[in-house]
Amino acid sequence: MNPRRLRWRLLWSAALACIALPAAASRLQIEARGLDAAQLQASHELVEAVEARLPPAWRAALPSGLQLRWRDDLPAQVHGRNVGLQVGLRRELLDGWMARSPREGDAGAAARAAQAALIHELAHVLDRGSAGGLSRDPRLLDLAGWQLRPLRFGLRSKRNPFTDRSPDRYELQDPGEFVAVNLEWFLLDPEYACRRPALARYFAARFDWQPPPAGCAPGLVFLQAGQDAATTGFEQIDPARVYAIDYLLAEGNDAPMSRWGHAMLRLVVCAPGRVPGPDCRLDLQYHRVLSFRAFVDDVQISSWRGLTGRYPSRLFLLPLDQVIDEYTQVELRGLRSIPLALQPGDIAGLLERAARLHWSYDGRYYFISNNCAVETWRLLRDGVPWLAALPLRSITPTGLLRKLERNEVADASVLDDRNAALRNGYYFESAQAHYQQMFALAQQRLALPQAQLEDWLALPAKQRGRWLGQGDLQAAAALLLLEQAVQRRAELRARDLIKRRLLAPGEGRAAHDQLRLLLADAGLLLRPGALGDEGYGLPQGERGALEAQAIRLSTQVNGEWARLRQLAQAALPQAQQQELQAIDANLAALGERLRQLNREQGGLELR
Repeated sequence: MNPRRLRWRLLWSAALACIALPAAASRLQIEARGLDAAQLQASHELVEAVEARLPPAWRAALPSGLQLRWRDDLPAQVHGRNVGLQVGLRRELLDGWMARSPREGDAGAAARAAQAALIHELAHVLDRGSAGGLSRDPRLLDLAGWQLRPLRFGLRSKRNPFTDRSPDRYELQDPGEFVAVNLEWFLLDPEYACRRPALARYFAARFDWQPPPAGCAPGLVFLQAGQDAATTGFEQIDPARVYAIDYLLAEGNDAPMSRWGHAMLRLVVCAPGRVPGPDCRLDLQYHRVLSFRAFVDDVQISSWRGLTGRYPSRLFLLPLDQVIDEYTQVELRGLRSIPLALQPGDIAGLLERAARLHWSYDGRYYFISNNCAVETWRLLRDGVPWLAALPLRSITPTGLLRKLERNEVADASVLDDRNAALRNGYYFESAQAHYQQMFALAQQRLALPQAQLEDWLALPAKQRGRWLGQGDLQAAAALLLLEQAVQRRAELRARDLIKRRLLAPGEGRAAHDQLRLLLADAGLLLRPGALGDEGYGLPQGERGALEAQAIRLSTQVNGEWARLRQLAQAALPQAQQQELQAIDANLAALGERLRQLNREQGGLELR
């Protein structure tokens, strides 16, 4: 070799030696007793593979003198145990690690199980050490699901209700196991940041380090919910298309369960092609509502069951126009939509939290301690961390709104001018006022003997029928609107009675059993996390399969509901059947009356 070239090569090697960093010595020693040479070598390889995955801050925090020992005496289903400075792992894991195929390498099931077990126990070592404490961090507890109890200041629930789509239900054992299980998946699953993004960001911030990112499926998907659990599949929400989030309050009424209103969140979603801005508030058909409720379509729920937690509490995504009709037309309650002072990053975090609740949360509705106001308060504080520092805790929807206003999170000044609020979509008026106007008009034109609207609506349909052939076009149109309101109420009462009678074991065993099976299928549509056992957290590649199953179930459920209702309606009390038939007859008579009057006045034919 040329002497000059040799000299340059030696100088270059010396330079590299000066700048090369020595490999960090392992903090985890291996107890060699009972291991042959091959097992000892495999143990070192496992430790090296796991330590290569650990964040530098985690490796540095491991105590010196930590020892790995392979054990044969662990209880069934226990893969590892950490006591002091000793990490014990089940010996079968070493056998599986050694038997891994060269083709799969460290990615095979046996290799992953060994790495996961070691990471799990090292997570316990970290969490219990002076540099740990993750399982005691309030932010981690919020994200994990050990929720604050509204009537017990500072205390958290013992049960974690985020039971659906879990990677390993052992995480629900306690916060320490939650941390250990999730750190396994954080380090070993490239999709963890897509499936549990808030937790992935928490760990990345805690360690100032993150694994290589994976490509995530676009947007956030929610299972569409409608009357009787009907669905047309998934709806994808792109946080970048959500201009604002409003606190949506359904005003109270005289019903015991509704006296303090109902708390919801309105998503101001921009129409396709529109640049996010104030004009998005005009795109009402694209707006959606996040609502915690016991069921999608039940109008009446038992106060006793509501007090004892017999109803599920789940988060639904509903079209705004459906919510407006439900409250203003059927329940005759006004809706206030008050903007929240949230930035785009806050909105994204809140929607992400909502998606996690939608897919994983299986709570219990309690009239006092876990109602819509409590659930909405938790969603706000968990999805938007800076809200957690504000005194927003409340057990009533109106109380939560007052606290949001007091802390300048909600701007209720948009309601100061009622007419402007109606024009701009900040207030949706109860149909009660409109019905009252129609009743006043009919009363004036026909001299109705009833003094109050409710007295007219409460009349038997045949008594109202005496007045339907009288009056002019305006009077007939007013009576038609009022009769439609009566029909809505009667149908809701009949639906509720049908469900209760079919669920009563003495009311026809065949129909009872059929309804039970039907409710089990419908329950899957009201609990998206139970649709399938593929994947965990927010759906990614399995979205198509889950959506296909939801559509199939929805078609089956809706067909069965229609058939079962026909059978059950015949079982209604005779008086109720006759009342429904009389209402139908009234509507038909009013329709014919309007067509006749319209022809007489030379107007267009009404159909």
